Amino acid sequence: MYAVRNWLIGGVLMLALTAAPAESRGTTPDAIKLDALVQLYDAVQFNHAQHIMVVMDCEQCHHHTTGTLVQDKNCVRCHKNSGATAVVACRGCHSAQTFSAEALREKKDKNVYHLDKLSLKAAYHQSCMGCHAKSGGPTGCQDCHTLNKTGEAFYNTGEFAPKQARETGKHGGH
Repeated sequence: MYAVRNWLIGGVLMLALTAAPAESRGTTPDAIKLDALVQLYDAVQFNHAQHIMVVMDCEQCHHHTTGTLVQDKNCVRCHKNSGATAVVACRGCHSAQTFSAEALREKKDKNVYHLDKLSLKAAYHQSCMGCHAKSGGPTGCQDCHTLNKTGEAFYNTGEFAPKQARETGKHGGH
């Protein structure tokens, strides 16, 4: 049922986007490849245009829009005088590996570690899963994520699952 609805919405959306003049669409990407975890999962092809048509309010997903001040109540505590925002991409603020040695070395202020700032994965999940739960969108892991061979090996699943698990469909895992 959701698949048919999403297909219809996507078709209408794509028709509307191709019919609208390019200048009215601005520089907003129609699709975004979310690939922060490609070492374990295939990239998620996020249909940005479809979400724009359904939600129609950028601030529902983004804390701010290009050219505006930061509006998220947690960010404003320190960044209220930071000026207009140049980037609205999630990875512009949220790091894939928030507390890795590399990420900590890049910080300008070594005394502030943004302990309350979500990682990129957590930011995606909080925003996406919260909205999908309210709107009836897909919420299952496999709805968006497909393990690649490296991921299957890492999680001992698929062809890498122990023989007993493959035969019975049960696993003794986590």
